[in-house]
Amino acid sequence: MKKKVLLAFSGGLDTSYCAKYLSEVEKYDVHSAIVNTGGFSAEDLATIEQTAYKLGVSSHTVLDITQDYYQKCIRYMVYGNVLRNNTYPLSVSSERTFQALALVEYAIKIGVDAIAHGSTGAGNDQIRFESAFIILAPDIEVIAPIREMKLSRQQEIDFLKEHGIDGDWKKAEYSINQGIWGTSIGGKETLSSNTGLPEAAYLKQLKKQTPEKIELQFEKGEITGVNGQLIANKVQLINKIEELASAFAIGRDIHLGDTIIGIKGRVGFEAAAALLIIKAHHALEKHVLTKWQLHHKDYLANIYGMMLHESQYFEPVMRDIEAFLENNQKNVTGKVFIKLMPYHFQIEGIESEFDLMNSEFGNYGEENKSWTAQDVIGFTNIMSNQMKIYHQINK
Repeated sequence: MKKKVLLAFSGGLDTSYCAKYLSEVEKYDVHSAIVNTGGFSAEDLATIEQTAYKLGVSSHTVLDITQDYYQKCIRYMVYGNVLRNNTYPLSVSSERTFQALALVEYAIKIGVDAIAHGSTGAGNDQIRFESAFIILAPDIEVIAPIREMKLSRQQEIDFLKEHGIDGDWKKAEYSINQGIWGTSIGGKETLSSNTGLPEAAYLKQLKKQTPEKIELQFEKGEITGVNGQLIANKVQLINKIEELASAFAIGRDIHLGDTIIGIKGRVGFEAAAALLIIKAHHALEKHVLTKWQLHHKDYLANIYGMMLHESQYFEPVMRDIEAFLENNQKNVTGKVFIKLMPYHFQIEGIESEFDLMNSEFGNYGEENKSWTAQDVIGFTNIMSNQMKIYHQINK
């Protein structure tokens, strides 16, 4: 009997190669699954299914985990304003663990001998997938053909052509991963340090030139509405914000980071909704949290983002940090006003009943209402006392 393998399938070049190679060359009984984290339309999913069957899989399924991904990950990244190296909203890297979780559950359900993925040997995803596999299903074999054979994208294209598979090979020059929290784009330009991606590489093109103002609403740190419309379904709400902001081609950048395997990695991305929500949330937090709440959550959120990126989601301390982040969101409620412009946006202000910038206590740089000049003199003397002693002794 043929060995049964579950292939993580996106319909891209790498996983298309894996499907054909495993079924025709290795003679596996290949079953494919795409784990949808919000980046695909119904038409996209139908096309991917057709591609999978054309490549010779025995069955194909869609595992939709978008709501679960939001509840267990995205909302914590918003609470923490998580941006890798102050740039990248962990669009794809945060998805992989949850995709791996879904794949393991499905692999056990259909009873496979192995799980296969299309990761290369030079990236982070191989570790993110396989760490989940060995923790949750240590007895299932893991197969990674692209990594094991060190294949170039051109070699994969040549193999598929030789086996009668036609495709948009021009499009295959770029490795594109889509999800609700953003899209990553890798190509020849991101392999060097001095070139940017061409305009055509981005999926969302500039459609609007005239600036627009929008309003985002938060309750206890969670996004709840846009332009006065409350939307309970968080996935629909994020998609709505993405639609508004991506029309201005907002959210494009190139991220340079340290990979799990120790080399520097560069990738382009577009994440309009993610960046808009994080920056709006952060602006609201600066008004409603104390400086020590902000200080401690900043470094804990940085640790959380680092560990999420480094495939440490299953480390128990992650649940501890999540509890801290959620607890300090009690007063992060209000509206944030944003101006959208071509390729960028501007936070114009906030409105909240918990706003600590309150004129009853004083107006910065203008007038003091809840303290006297003598209070300031005494406070400054005491605050400076130890530094004054040090510098007088150590002349």
